[in-house]
Amino acid sequence: MPRIILSINAGSSSVKVSVYEANGNSDTPNQLAEAQVEGLTAPPTKLKYERGDQKVKGKELDDINTQEDAFRYILDYLTKDNGLPQLNHKEDIKFTCHRVVHGGDYPKAQIIDENTYHHIATLSDLAPLHNAPALSIIRAVTSILPNAKNIAYFDSSFHASMPPHIKTYPIDQKVASHNQLRKYGFHGISYSFITHAVSIYLQKPASELNIIALHLGSGASACAIQGGKSLDTSMGLTPLAGLPGATRSGSIDPSLMFHFTHEAGMPSRSSTKEMHITTAEEILNKKSGWKALTGTTDFGAISASQDPECQLAFDIFCDRVLNYVGSYYVKLGGEVDALVFAGGIGERGARLRKEVVGRVECLGFRIDEGANEKPGEGVVVDVGAQEARHHTLVCRTDEQLEMARGVVEEAERFSKK
Repeated sequence: MPRIILSINAGSSSVKVSVYEANGNSDTPNQLAEAQVEGLTAPPTKLKYERGDQKVKGKELDDINTQEDAFRYILDYLTKDNGLPQLNHKEDIKFTCHRVVHGGDYPKAQIIDENTYHHIATLSDLAPLHNAPALSIIRAVTSILPNAKNIAYFDSSFHASMPPHIKTYPIDQKVASHNQLRKYGFHGISYSFITHAVSIYLQKPASELNIIALHLGSGASACAIQGGKSLDTSMGLTPLAGLPGATRSGSIDPSLMFHFTHEAGMPSRSSTKEMHITTAEEILNKKSGWKALTGTTDFGAISASQDPECQLAFDIFCDRVLNYVGSYYVKLGGEVDALVFAGGIGERGARLRKEVVGRVECLGFRIDEGANEKPGEGVVVDVGAQEARHHTLVCRTDEQLEMARGVVEEAERFSKK
């Protein structure tokens, strides 16, 4: 009997739901529809919906203010869509899977029960800007769909394989252990998808695959993947470390904040009972990055602009990416199958790819300018020159599908509980 799976990705200002059908005969579930409500924190709230040839974009919604409002609206919209007979009733949904940014020491997906929920809640102190929206939608889904199995997929789980000398910070280890202070890494659901997709594309078992993967979007990170597992990644205790992003600073001198503002440790105006953040966290997460440099979060516009501020932001981003490509190449001992660009900027940023790859030609990478400008439509596309020692790939990552596929692969484990 076909099973309906909802993949849910809740952000601070949006809720995205993908609908999949799994029939048990394939490891890859079939996507039926996708709905997204965005603008929760910056009205008007709008709906985006796709099902086959049916497309709705920018439909303005009234009285949708929270993640729960958004999810209820999406679920109602899906069940009333006559072109989606597989989901006429809420009871048709067997599994819901949730992207949760911070999973602490969880090495794999978990069924969400009372214990799991409270564990995620305790981790909100480590990721206050990220776990709070997930907890909000999990509460709502548990109430609205009591018969569905709720599964949490953690962005940090993929990096559980990092060795101690990479994930340990050189601070008092008693304090570090008590407060769970170590490198965790994030974007792991995306890196899991990338590893799977590149393994298929290169026809090489994941257990033998060595790649440098770049998930570049409004949040950006790099990952050294050795034998299909995370060896190192640029993000750390929180998603703030590493590469700069649309509104994130990336790694800075830790003392900078104390010179930037004397109120660094004070509660931010955005603090709520669900989200306890300091002024420093708000500045570095929400008021930095290329928006602080250029006034816009649109990296496409920054790449196309000749303004000095935009050129500076572009150069900074390229420079920071190069720092990780070079160091990860050395960590992998030069045994690298491919440099992989993913995420919105990685997939669409032809100029960025050209600049980065041009700077690492000394390592054996080389761009094919024609392929780079028009990469084509495949899940994985090679944009490297044929004579290059290593592949340069573009991967259209899909976190929603990766979660749904995980549910199919582990349905037996989840059904036992």
